[in-house]
Amino acid sequence: MSSGLAVLVAVLLAATAFGVWRRRTDGRMRDVDRGWGPRAADDVRLPVPVADDDPEVGVSDAGPAEHGGDLLSAVDLGSALGERATLVQFSTSFCQPCRATRVILDDVATTVAGVAHIEIDAEAHLDLVRRLDILRTPTVFVLDPDGRIRKRAAGQPRKADVISALGDVIPLIGGRGE
Repeated sequence: MSSGLAVLVAVLLAATAFGVWRRRTDGRMRDVDRGWGPRAADDVRLPVPVADDDPEVGVSDAGPAEHGGDLLSAVDLGSALGERATLVQFSTSFCQPCRATRVILDDVATTVAGVAHIEIDAEAHLDLVRRLDILRTPTVFVLDPDGRIRKRAAGQPRKADVISALGDVIPLIGGRGE
């Protein structure tokens, strides 16, 4: 009987530890420099040698967009990028936190000038989901004006975290933000 009790206590402790960890990390904005998902950040950001058709030129470096890197265009997203930043949300139809995230991101995008919010159905864009290593919804990306992914959050982010992430991404004009 005591071994059964020990197993029960161990399972409860493990579940509690997982719950505490999940609560602390869920929806937190992270810099993409630290990497995410199963591959390290430098796997995506290092130039990939590409053989050129002209033998005199030899090998050249490809940009990140040419090898599935961290640059997203209006074509990838199906909508125009924001002038100053873009909030990209990957959602699914059955995801309850996705609805709350949509409200938060819409509110931030209407409050901060030059920021666009684009919501993408993850089920309809599996190629993009795989390319970006999206493992759950909602997943939110903060893009700079050029479409480079600068911040990422898996889970429902807090409004304050989204605004803070935008503050890191939006370039300062004349030494002060607009």
